Amino acid sequence: MSQVGRQKIAKNVKILREKSGLKREELSLALNFDNSYISKLEKGNVNITIDKIELIAQFFNVNLKDLFV
Repeated sequence: MSQVGRQKIAKNVKILREKSGLKREELSLALNFDNSYISKLEKGNVNITIDKIELIAQFFNVNLKDLFV
C-alpha cells in the first residue's frame, strides 16, 4: 500500500475512534490488536492488511471504501 493510502486510512481510523470516544487501548482490545499497532496505524506507519481494514470497518459500521477517502 502506498504512503498516501496508509495516511488516509490512518486519518480516518483516528477520526472514527475519537468520534466514538474510544481510547487507543479500548479500540485495540475491541479489535484484538496490540495497542502499539493502533498507535502505529494512526501514524501511518504500518502496512495494514485488508483483513484488518475489514475488521475496523465492521467495528465502526462503515463501508470499507470509507476508510480510503
